[in-house]
Amino acid sequence: MIWSLIKITAFILTVTALTYGATLLYDVDGGATIAVAGIEFTLTTLEMVFVLVGLVALVWLGLRMLAFLLASYHFLNGDETAISRYFDRNRERKGYEALSEGMMALASGEGHLAMTKAARAEKYLHQPQLTNLLTAQAAEMTGDRRKAEETYKKLLADDRTRFVGVRGIMKQKLAEGDTELALKLAQKAFALKPKHAETQDVLLQLQADKADWKGARQTLGAKLKSGTLPRDVHQRRDAVLALSEARDILDEGNPIEAREAAIEANRLSPDLIPAAVMAARGYIAQGNARYASRVLVKTWTAQPHPDIATAFAEIVPDETAAARLKRFGTLTKAAPDHPETKMLMAELHIAAEDFPAARRDIADLVDTDPTARSLALMAAIERGAGAEDAVVRGWLTRALTAARGPQWICDKCQHIHPHWVPVCGNCAAFDTLSWKRPPPGEMAMPASTEMLPLIVGSPPLQDDSLADDAAK
Repeated sequence: MIWSLIKITAFILTVTALTYGATLLYDVDGGATIAVAGIEFTLTTLEMVFVLVGLVALVWLGLRMLAFLLASYHFLNGDETAISRYFDRNRERKGYEALSEGMMALASGEGHLAMTKAARAEKYLHQPQLTNLLTAQAAEMTGDRRKAEETYKKLLADDRTRFVGVRGIMKQKLAEGDTELALKLAQKAFALKPKHAETQDVLLQLQADKADWKGARQTLGAKLKSGTLPRDVHQRRDAVLALSEARDILDEGNPIEAREAAIEANRLSPDLIPAAVMAARGYIAQGNARYASRVLVKTWTAQPHPDIATAFAEIVPDETAAARLKRFGTLTKAAPDHPETKMLMAELHIAAEDFPAARRDIADLVDTDPTARSLALMAAIERGAGAEDAVVRGWLTRALTAARGPQWICDKCQHIHPHWVPVCGNCAAFDTLSWKRPPPGEMAMPASTEMLPLIVGSPPLQDDSLADDAAK
């Protein structure tokens, strides 16, 4: 619309300028006298200008006629395509001009004008691999999805443009939410161009959404081979996919194969907490306590986490509190100053009914970095030490309003998950969950204080009064 207004305005200004110039030339004195075959012609200044313009036009026409005569001469001498090439050059010039104007209109956001220019370019060029793409993109810009899809389908007929057509339809199906068809199209596009980075990413995301872990691992391997993914990132994400595959295998009732997949996931990424826990439980099922302990200690060193302590307790499930406290020394000495280690030690001492030692374990945490869990542990310590109900209730009240400790949080959308998952349940991003603190302002829910029974021993709170206090 704006471009049309500019052209109309330019035309009016040009006509006005020419009229004004002609008026000025008409008033100019002087002229020229031309004698031809004894006949004299006297021309005014304005007439001289018209004659000059006419001569330029005659010269141009003469050159065009000369080119046509030359083409006719070649035709008469046996070149059967000489005349057709002469006219084709004119058509190509007009076609490429229309194509270039259409691309400019598309870049400037004028979808309807781009479609018009694309139709004109096709009329002169007869090259649908160029004009159909312009038409499809212009139709998308104007919101005509039906026209865009029809045009993309035309691109499927040509080997040179088949990938472009498949990719265009795939993006349309993604926008419509038809992930089933989009997945099939992504697989087709990947088969046509396995090194195309965007297609790899789309296919990997769709496979992860559909829990096609085996297919996703193949796509991930292709990204590594094509150089679009660093090796360390590939190894981490391959571990995530291997772990997800192991979980599905376990759900299908094949624990041996699931155990092997989990061990493979842990080998690929030893710091992946869910993989370490699942691998350790696989070793425990095999009766290999030594390997289970080694896996958990290594992961605890990289990132202490309650699930690791839970799995470590399962290695010897029936031991006494004192024996458990001693055995856990292998784990806790790996990161003695970490808050998770201090809270774990407090739980171990509570289970052993050594409440003064438990208090020493977390005394600095409740003062410098109080969380719902550490405050709930402090309430258990006070109850075990025989403190009054008001003191215990005070710690529980603080726990209800304290900030959460570390949680599984999506790095992309900051959504908090109760458990680790390979794909974010909020934004569907793959491998974005990290064990970290929530953003400031997040408060613990009442369920966050339900830390007991403790993961490492029998519950220290057996009476109903503390349970009532926790419920309040």
